[in-house]
Amino acid sequence: MSGKPMRNPAIVQSVARGLDLLEAVAAADEIGLVELGHRTGLQPSTTHRLLATLISCGYVVQNPQTSRYRLSHKVVELAGVLETRIERLRTIVRPYLVALRDATNETTNLCLLDRFTLVYVDQAESSRTVRMFTELGRRAPAHACGAGKAMLAYQSPEVLADLRRREPFEALTPHTITSAAALEGELRRARARGYAIDREEYEEGVACVAAPIFGSNGEVLAAASVSGPAARLLRQDVGELGELVRDRMLEVSRELGYNPRGVAAPAAA
Repeated sequence: MSGKPMRNPAIVQSVARGLDLLEAVAAADEIGLVELGHRTGLQPSTTHRLLATLISCGYVVQNPQTSRYRLSHKVVELAGVLETRIERLRTIVRPYLVALRDATNETTNLCLLDRFTLVYVDQAESSRTVRMFTELGRRAPAHACGAGKAMLAYQSPEVLADLRRREPFEALTPHTITSAAALEGELRRARARGYAIDREEYEEGVACVAAPIFGSNGEVLAAASVSGPAARLLRQDVGELGELVRDRMLEVSRELGYNPRGVAAPAAA
């Protein structure tokens, strides 16, 4: 049986096991059948069947000389497609990040949502002596970040139900929301006003205001945030700042083909 627990009854176990196996293959240059079984907790017969499927679909190849397994270039191609999409998004959003940075003189960030994890993919850094800096590629729990909450607010009921099952959420500071009920209330407010606020929930002394970016079908593609020292950022009119971020991200969304009249998302004030 796979080493990862099946917490959601909707999960197709064979698919989850296959993905566990793919991750185990990816973790090594080449790996043998027995070692794969040990790493994944799968029986040899199950491991062999799943490997045969992955080979047939072109995601894994077997070295004919050693009989060991490795990833195929097809996986690399898939990753390349994703990176191309991210780069296109960066290119479109970048001028808006810079404009927001110049308007607020605070650091602005572009973030993606990977299930329940936030990923930072671009940043326009403030010129202030005391400013925020986040390494690109850094990951953070979405429930504790403004950009994460801005995107979680528009997830499907099924995704949010899965999130609820994960409570209590990790407490990163004394201000982090850890209960599902409190987070759901926060997400409702974020959706109603079109932006979310992080009040020192991810890191003490740091605050941010974030708004989502929508695609042509109304799906949330990303979010942008303005972040800075909490003492400075929260001292100003947070509502006014939130509306500024929301309105600029709606402009980005329209550039990406989003029509606010066609889907249920907040319109600019």
